Amino acid sequence: MEAKQPGGQWTSTQAYVLSVICLGIGVAVGYLVRGSAPSEIATMQARTGAAESAVSAFSPTGVPQPTAEELRHMADTQAQPLLQQLKSDAKNPALLYQIGNLYYDAQQYPEAVKYYEQSLKIDPKATDVRTDMATAYHLMGQPDRALQEYDAVLKIDSKHANALFNEGMVKWQVKADLNGAIASWKRLLEVHPDYPQRDRVEQLIAQAAQHPTMQPHSVPVSSAKYPNPETRP
Repeated sequence: MEAKQPGGQWTSTQAYVLSVICLGIGVAVGYLVRGSAPSEIATMQARTGAAESAVSAFSPTGVPQPTAEELRHMADTQAQPLLQQLKSDAKNPALLYQIGNLYYDAQQYPEAVKYYEQSLKIDPKATDVRTDMATAYHLMGQPDRALQEYDAVLKIDSKHANALFNEGMVKWQVKADLNGAIASWKRLLEVHPDYPQRDRVEQLIAQAAQHPTMQPHSVPVSSAKYPNPETRP
């Protein structure tokens, strides 16, 4: 990886590598979407246990993949100016959410949750923040806490599209609650008849309905959000 530029700035290669890492890991986990995404779902096929090959397939030839420590360093570097702002604006929930997103994209889920929780203490009804925190808990291997947070989102906004979609994925992939997953997705299509990926959701419903005896399987704990800065606060 290229040496870090003076002043803590990323090189273009570093920034690109982080993007492809986040996108590639998303392929491995499946369809979970960011709460702040504009009604998009990741349409790439989930592959259990394929995180390494997925990342490799998306990495530019000859560019070493960053280690967990390097990803953390990248996130810390990007977060520095925001943390400086936070010193004079400690009660800014959008700023805390933005910092949390940086750590989420770098697969530093406990650190992301820390900032999401701080943001929610100030604005507990921020459904996008809570949806992303729920997904982070899932990726930390805590599906029950994830479902608890999705449920909290839906009590505030029963039509929250990404919470409904992600809730269905966790129920299906981790808890083997096919009826629950199907109910979440049917609710999604009921309240959002023009959902952009309606056909894909209908396919997921059909797939789940075909496997009523499916048992829980191991899902790689990885990010599945598009690392698109334009979708962040």
